[in-house]
Amino acid sequence: MANLQPGLSARVELVVADSDTALAVGSGDVAVLATPRLLALCEQATVAAAAPGLDLGETTVGSRVELDHLSPTPVGTPVVAIAVLESVDGPRLTFTVSAVQEGREVARGVVRRVVVDRARFGG
Repeated sequence: MANLQPGLSARVELVVADSDTALAVGSGDVAVLATPRLLALCEQATVAAAAPGLDLGETTVGSRVELDHLSPTPVGTPVVAIAVLESVDGPRLTFTVSAVQEGREVARGVVRRVVVDRARFGG
């Protein structure tokens, strides 16, 4: 955990497919990017941002999420989630996250994760 420093960041991209829509995941009845799927993409970015700073046998688990889903993203559109590690408090990590679609912000929030020993946590 010694290498986890504020400023670590990562970007992940998704081209919205039918399986990513609110209609498909059951979180609504429209064929646009589902909030749960958008959240998963943002969490994926936090995992990628933390990975280089973790020691062998460590992983992170989510502990709290605050996400504002600001606008719809239609099927076939790429969306990029960006995570930046803002603070490290022992094993507790705080990330700011955002998602953009064609230069327009579609989500922003804060994701908190905790560093754990993978074997002791059960994985």
